[in-house]
Amino acid sequence: MTAFDAVVFDLDNTLCRHDGDLAAAYRRAFEAVDSEPFGTPEALWAELDGPLDPDDERGYLGAGFARLSAQHGHSAVDPLALAAALIAEIDTTAVSFLPGAEAALTAARETGPIGILTNGPADRQQGKLRALDLESRVDTVVYAGDLRRRKPHVDPFETILAELGTAVDRTLYVGDSLKFDVAGAQNAGLPVAWLREEGAEAGRYQPEYVLDSLHDLEAVLRE
Repeated sequence: MTAFDAVVFDLDNTLCRHDGDLAAAYRRAFEAVDSEPFGTPEALWAELDGPLDPDDERGYLGAGFARLSAQHGHSAVDPLALAAALIAEIDTTAVSFLPGAEAALTAARETGPIGILTNGPADRQQGKLRALDLESRVDTVVYAGDLRRRKPHVDPFETILAELGTAVDRTLYVGDSLKFDVAGAQNAGLPVAWLREEGAEAGRYQPEYVLDSLHDLEAVLRE
């Protein structure tokens, strides 16, 4: 008998990573608005305020560009136009599995039904699932970006539990974010396996399991 009846995975930075050339997309965005490039993708990410707002991706990135433009003396550039250009240039389907992801999916399938719960909306995330042929390997996908509330609110977790038809304490959630995955799942009553980056610490969070790699998941499921 396994420890759980079902497994739910986060998507980005849990099952997959983005492989696209962000630096090239960043340069092309400036070309699209006829502006001299300033800053870097890394500098832009550092200026973003909290998690991505899937309801206003252009406004979210535009705020970051507005801060960068002020720092670099390019206040004449329209930050919203620049944000829209960057969104158009990024290939969201350029993804690959993280190490151990396919083995983790196989172990999860031997346990029971599999779900994916992502904070992104369907129009941005479905391409990733298709590129990885994940739609045929899981039983349900919940796009919290299309719901009224996203992780770490409990609503998306309750939605996927209802779709899977499994008990909350017998459904393991696997994710990389302490603030969204661990906090949200535990608030909803699910046990959590936290996939941490090398050297990362949980701080005051207390995930039930800590994974250094998705290769570690099989041992958790067979505990």
